[in-house]
Amino acid sequence: MSREFDRLVLTRRTVKAYAPEPVPHETLDELFNLARWAPNHHLSNPWRFRVLGPAALAALKDAAGPEAAAKLDRAPTLVAASVIGSNGVDPVADDEDFAAGAAAVFIVLLGAHARGLAGYWRTPGVLRTPAGRAACSIADGERVLGLIHLGVGRGPGKAPPERAPLEEVRSFLD
Repeated sequence: MSREFDRLVLTRRTVKAYAPEPVPHETLDELFNLARWAPNHHLSNPWRFRVLGPAALAALKDAAGPEAAAKLDRAPTLVAASVIGSNGVDPVADDEDFAAGAAAVFIVLLGAHARGLAGYWRTPGVLRTPAGRAACSIADGERVLGLIHLGVGRGPGKAPPERAPLEEVRSFLD
């Protein structure tokens, strides 16, 4: 079992070209259900996933402007991911919730990959604007994690990117 997990982690790639068919709602629900199991302190369940329909996507593209809007058409399914927190009342909990939300997004990406889907996690600037946040129904008190692009990938697979050597990112302390 762990070898399958290892394979998923090592073979998942960012994909930027997709077939036009959207991801079925049932599959999205499976992915979001998996994401609910991300570790989170005090079981705060801070993550929020919003699947963008045609009107929301059009509003987001309007907010992004013509140059940036083209990237929003790459995948047939877009999900705005965010986290709710304490609005600064408890900065430690807010950091923990943001980390938990990022873990939940990665679970969505790995779950999609396990189902033969491709994904792309990006944090476009439009989600930091009032109009972009409004298009995705992200309240002022929520922190944006980004957009998850999902669908059936098109084109050749990418080679694994270079990563820092283990010795550079790991140390054992006495």
